[in-house]
Amino acid sequence: MDIALASDHGGFQLKETLKTFLNDLGHQVGDFGTNSPDPVDYPDFVIPACRAVAEGRCERGIVICGTGIGACITANKVKGIRAALCLDAYSTQQSRIDNNANVLCLGGRVMGVELAKEIVRIWLETEFSGAERHRRRLAKIQAIEASSTYPTTERC
Repeated sequence: MDIALASDHGGFQLKETLKTFLNDLGHQVGDFGTNSPDPVDYPDFVIPACRAVAEGRCERGIVICGTGIGACITANKVKGIRAALCLDAYSTQQSRIDNNANVLCLGGRVMGVELAKEIVRIWLETEFSGAERHRRRLAKIQAIEASSTYPTTERC
């Protein structure tokens, strides 16, 4: 599988470790940076990686910042991206089965390397269920992206 990989300085060490791990698993990795632990802004690296996924140049993406939160927020701004911040095995599996997440977000400062490797392995091996209810929900997300509107109520 072709995987886009990106991080900021907070995720740099984990990115480098996962790059080797992914290569060892037989995947092709497109490294979108950063290339050192020097301070940088995560959108500068997350957006190009996510565009590669959204445009079909890579099948999936993995983006990493210190907590994974900023990378996830940024990734989900790219049309066609369904990014999930995963910190445990169950949510990782569900992000693929139910949500067909195409970008995995990780926190380089909040998880150990072995947990990160296990999450990546699960995420890559788990397929989307294709269940009608999940396809219907994803279609609603795509409609929001296409129109920038969503039916609302008059509350709040």
